[in-house]
Amino acid sequence: MVTKKNAEKTSVTTKQKKAGSKRQNLFQLGISLLIIVLLNIIFSYLFTRFDLTTEKRYSLSSATKQFIRQVDDVVLFKVYLDGDFPAGFKRLRSETKEMLDEFRAYNDNIQYKFINPSEGTDKKAIKKLHEQLMSKGLLPTDLQVKTSDGSSRQLIFPGALVSYKGREVPLQLLVSQQGYSAEEQLNHSIQGLEYNLANVIRKLITVNKPKIAFLDGQAELPDLRLADISSTLSEYYSVERVTINSKISALATRDTIKKQFVNKFKLLIIAKPDSAFAEKDKFFIDQFVMHGGKVLWLIDPVYACMDSLRTSDQTVAFAKNLNLEDMLFDYGVRINTDLILDLNALPIPVVTGQSGGKPTQEFLPWYFFPLLTPSINHPIVNNLNLITTEFISSIDTVGGKGIRKTILLTTSQYSSPVNTPARISLDLLNKKLDKRSFKSPFQAVAVLLQGQFKSVFKDRLPLEITQDKANFDYREQSAENAMIVISDGDIIKNQIDFKQGYALPLGYDQYTNQTFGNKDFILNCVDYLCDDSGLMTVRSRELKLRLLDKEKIKNSRLNWQLLNSVLPVLLILIFGLIQLILRKRKYTRPIKR
Repeated sequence: MVTKKNAEKTSVTTKQKKAGSKRQNLFQLGISLLIIVLLNIIFSYLFTRFDLTTEKRYSLSSATKQFIRQVDDVVLFKVYLDGDFPAGFKRLRSETKEMLDEFRAYNDNIQYKFINPSEGTDKKAIKKLHEQLMSKGLLPTDLQVKTSDGSSRQLIFPGALVSYKGREVPLQLLVSQQGYSAEEQLNHSIQGLEYNLANVIRKLITVNKPKIAFLDGQAELPDLRLADISSTLSEYYSVERVTINSKISALATRDTIKKQFVNKFKLLIIAKPDSAFAEKDKFFIDQFVMHGGKVLWLIDPVYACMDSLRTSDQTVAFAKNLNLEDMLFDYGVRINTDLILDLNALPIPVVTGQSGGKPTQEFLPWYFFPLLTPSINHPIVNNLNLITTEFISSIDTVGGKGIRKTILLTTSQYSSPVNTPARISLDLLNKKLDKRSFKSPFQAVAVLLQGQFKSVFKDRLPLEITQDKANFDYREQSAENAMIVISDGDIIKNQIDFKQGYALPLGYDQYTNQTFGNKDFILNCVDYLCDDSGLMTVRSRELKLRLLDKEKIKNSRLNWQLLNSVLPVLLILIFGLIQLILRKRKYTRPIKR
């Protein structure tokens, strides 16, 4: 029998054990809290992020981080993507917010707010705000939204106004691309978010703008034809026009201490010259390249003009003498003196008859104006819209030992070059051409050249230069450099509203009311050649578009409905039946005595 004394002793021992256990638990709790506090203090001085997504969509590039960390004042993004939108635009909104949050994780000066530009009941105030946004450069998108009463129009602005130290620039978030579905355009827009957001920050915080120049002196495109691209470039670069006129001082200045020439400009744009280059001017351009200068060549090797067809139904296209063939050949390309016909072409208005005493017009494809579809994953052309051209020629990659050649743009699979001289007639508009007659697909028309270029004038310096060797710093080879050669000068040319007398946006066609990707392409070319940070490489980033197969969903809709509605009920019934059987077996067993 258990005595009273033993029971009391057992009770005391139990209480002591409980008290000891309680103290131990409190001690462990205190240690845990102390560890948590210490870890919080330690990690407040450390910063790291983990991206577990397959394509690392939330991992910023080192170039992006570098620019974000340089921001010394508030950069405010006013994003006009708030409101009741279709699912696709809601996704663009959420992805934009997440990307801006990533930026803020590296610098608190990155701030944003989302605004609904159509919020409120005052229609006049909403209309006024919309007009203000359009005047500041934000392009609206007109949507048809289904409602209980039918459908209604909704004007949205998939873009942002970005401000920094009193400056404000527009940023378009939605990339419009002809020939792509809405889902693909949306995905391309999301792919470009990091670059577009980081690039606008880079351009806003840059104090000393890089200097670039349009070459003059060989009947290049006039100011009015370059007005839009010059205006756009001037937001981020210091833009000038320069005439060499046999003077090296036009492109370079002499460093008297180092006794060498230093380029005045980072980039030289040669836009559709129409007369031959003098050997001395070629030499100075060559030495501009040898000293690290970049060149964007926009060359028309053939003379062909639509103005001639306005007064006559036909004209003759013939080769120009620009005296650049040897220069470009040594750098790695040859621009052929041909014209490319392409079934994928820009339509032009043509008078086809009379109606009520007035001429009637139709839009027919003009095969000498190919529409180019960028198809490679390169930062310059990735996710660009169609690019329009006029009387374009083919390019061959040749020579240039050690030069890396990347073809940026090609014609379509239904293209064919025509040798010059050639007769061009408007009768072509009335002909139905057979696809089988286009036997030269994918003709190269824009090429990126990279590497160490050798001087065109090696072992053959012009006499006037040889006599004045002391006054220039001649180099036979460049360091690592780059240039872009495009066989169409009109690709950079904006149209003109002759009634009003002002330049239209580059890429906008006033006849079809379509906007093509010319401006973005030229800006990307300039940014790529002038970019020393590596930020342009972000544009080649690819996020996989994981879309549902709509046709498969339609065909197997009933099966999935049954699977989702009937299967859960069956599983519950089976589980209940199993439980019932187990309980019955457990409680109906005979009691063993």
